[in-house]
Amino acid sequence: MEVTEIVSYYYHEDKKILEVSFRLNVDNDDEVRNDTLSLEDAKNIGFELIKEELNLFEDDDDFFDDFEDFVSIDEDLLLSYLNEYYIVNPDKLPKVEFF
Repeated sequence: MEVTEIVSYYYHEDKKILEVSFRLNVDNDDEVRNDTLSLEDAKNIGFELIKEELNLFEDDDDFFDDFEDFVSIDEDLLLSYLNEYYIVNPDKLPKVEFF
């Protein structure tokens, strides 16, 4: 089985975890799997999933004062990590859920 699609993800910066919804190649369009991943575990095996970016709105305008540094997630790298993670830990593969 292979993770073929990332449906959604949410990064919890304070907890350093990533909630991810995905599909395997054997899942239908109305099926999804949900898991919570430790970014520290990913980093320990060489996957730097979160990249902190500098503020792109460095301007004196008050409008941009609320924009802070943001993070980006490389979805291709996340897909690779999920595939490797579930090959090594097949017992941790989440059960399928329906929309």
